[in-house]
Amino acid sequence: MSNVKVVYWSGTGNTQMMAEKIAEGIKAAGKEADVLSVDAVSAADLTDDQAFALGCPSMGVEQLEEGEMEPFMCDLEGQLQGKKVVLFGSYGWGNGEWMDDWVERCENAGATVIGREGIICNGEPDEDVNDELVDAGKELAAL
Repeated sequence: MSNVKVVYWSGTGNTQMMAEKIAEGIKAAGKEADVLSVDAVSAADLTDDQAFALGCPSMGVEQLEEGEMEPFMCDLEGQLQGKKVVLFGSYGWGNGEWMDDWVERCENAGATVIGREGIICNGEPDEDVNDELVDAGKELAAL
């Protein structure tokens, strides 16, 4: 796998910044990163990928964005068996329940969530979160 996909939905740009940091880590580890808005891909585009990153901020009552990311996840769930996934996203309030639910959902579908939890930040990612994202990208690239 020479190109690693980073698929995300972002409302304010914070989750997009996070996607770019994961891509930075992928590139630092010697691979190419395809950073893609979820509206530009389908679940079928990930069929042959063994590892990728998915990003979505918390929306509504701590849930995935309903218009694009949720339908994408519904399509993707059936092919997550054996895949390795990094999950990430930002939030403005709450306690990260949406990410805990997303991790559980992916694991129940047979995926391994790298780090066993998602990477989250309140608002814009700070230096510590950025470092964590770059490291996750490097880990993805090493798979």
